[in-house]
Amino acid sequence: MRTLLNIIWLVFGGLWLALGYALAGVLLCVLVVTIPLGVASFRMASYALWPFGRAVVERPGTGAGSVVLNVVWILVAGWWLALGHVTTAVAQAVTIIGIPLAVANLKMLPVSLVPYGKDIVASDSLPPGARPLHAL
Repeated sequence: MRTLLNIIWLVFGGLWLALGYALAGVLLCVLVVTIPLGVASFRMASYALWPFGRAVVERPGTGAGSVVLNVVWILVAGWWLALGHVTTAVAQAVTIIGIPLAVANLKMLPVSLVPYGKDIVASDSLPPGARPLHAL
């Protein structure tokens, strides 16, 4: 079922979202100072391309550095990418088949706004009883 959902996702919005993240990553890697933001953008592009079967979990031990990077991320790229998720979700929710994809898009909003301090892992590798921030 995950594979079918991922293929439908890829055709109906996932490819464009992943390209948006990749473009943001390339632009952010132009300056040396923003390379960490570019790396996060490429990580999110992978997640936006094939999200079902993965989960977002808190990364232990993150501190003030991740808060600073999250603030810079929101100002530079995060709100644009979140707006892309909302726009895609609205377009997908028009059809009955697209409603689960729209819900998945909206579940990706928190991690697209504040990606630092979070890891994207396979849903199968979560320890028993672990609560992901969200899983698709």
